[in-house]
Amino acid sequence: MRVTGRPLRQPLVGRVWKLGDDISTDLLAPGPYAVAPLEERKRHVLESVRPEFAKEVRPGDVVVAGRNFGCGSSRETAPEGLQALGVACVVAESFARIFFRNSVALGLPAIPCPGVSRMFEDGDLVEVVVAEARVHNLRTGETARGQPLPPVMLEILEAGGVLELLRARSARQRATVGGEEK
Repeated sequence: MRVTGRPLRQPLVGRVWKLGDDISTDLLAPGPYAVAPLEERKRHVLESVRPEFAKEVRPGDVVVAGRNFGCGSSRETAPEGLQALGVACVVAESFARIFFRNSVALGLPAIPCPGVSRMFEDGDLVEVVVAEARVHNLRTGETARGQPLPPVMLEILEAGGVLELLRARSARQRATVGGEEK
């Protein structure tokens, strides 16, 4: 299930899955399943560190992690697996650059927010406003502001990813050209 294409100024509320530092793309998208269909790949997301994750994560849940989330090799399948399981957003102390870019390109919000991992426990409810990079723990009342994403990244996320943004732009262009010809 894709949780994308929503207005990013509206709060999203989800259950927290707390992870540590250095969660690699190998943990998110294990190599033995690299060429398997998405339905198979998503069953193995985080299986070596959180065996229950793929079975228990629900649409709208949020991953909160430590430093260097998504380090390792360049695998678009890493954010794709999270997205396919319904993860609404990833908030981490910091991200590996390639994971961050792949995540945004696929339409999965990724918010860098130093200090966030100390604010949450597994299972807490979090409220996230992506456009403001605001993260609020509904159990403790603690709020943090991460690093706001640039407008072009927000536009990509709001469209549901780069491909969806390009499709929408192309459709608008065709409509404009078609309208002028009539």
